[in-house]
Amino acid sequence: MTAMPQETRATERPGQSASTVERAADVLVLFAESGTRTLGVTEIADALGLSKPAVHRILTSLRSRGLVQVDEETRRYALGLTAMRLGLAYLDHIDVRRLAAPDLVALSRSTRETATLSARVGAQRVYIDQVTPDREVIMSVSLGVPFPLHAGASSKAFLAFLPDAEIDDYLSVDHLSRLTDRTVVDPEALRLELAAIRRRGYARSFAERQSGAASVAAPVFDHHGVPAAVVSVCGPVERFRGEAEACADALLAVTEGLSALMGHMSESD
Repeated sequence: MTAMPQETRATERPGQSASTVERAADVLVLFAESGTRTLGVTEIADALGLSKPAVHRILTSLRSRGLVQVDEETRRYALGLTAMRLGLAYLDHIDVRRLAAPDLVALSRSTRETATLSARVGAQRVYIDQVTPDREVIMSVSLGVPFPLHAGASSKAFLAFLPDAEIDDYLSVDHLSRLTDRTVVDPEALRLELAAIRRRGYARSFAERQSGAASVAAPVFDHHGVPAAVVSVCGPVERFRGEAEACADALLAVTEGLSALMGHMSESD
């Protein structure tokens, strides 16, 4: 028997290893894109142009790491717990400010108003980014300044979509201060408004947080279904009254897309 030259073995192994990794990755991507929860060996082989023995070897390897699991009765495969953990780890490390930045630019450009991004900090929220339009009279916000969750569209967009227990806790504490003469501070009136916000999917405000300012705002949901951030469109109140509905339509298109990127599954999905 003739021994294979050492240099030949060294050059072949990396290529073989890369091919195996690529095929395994193709199988995992197929699970993600197939539109069905389970796949059989024949389906995978046909979709990827692989032999059944090759698919069996790949699935056995993936199964040993928990990336796929098999139903022993049907012999069909599905993504495993390790695949879920990888997905959740990715979602938990998404930088929502970086993710939303291009959409804020596009939203401000399409509405010709200021687009903002807010984050929640306990019982308050703060603006963390904004994009202003190129026009003479605009609204501008102060980044990093805390505001209560009951005053203004961005704040109420957070509050409306929190769990019921958190809403109850917030409304039960005697801190519903007025920021303007339009700020709603009655708990029962706020409950009715929060319910309306949940039905239509966005909040609106006309001079509730700041005199002369108006806005519409909607949450960006994470993979837990909790608001990870809020996007708003705001402008001078007199001008904004006539454009609020169109701004809300543009806003919801943006927040729905960002929520999907954050891993949120809507009820229609």
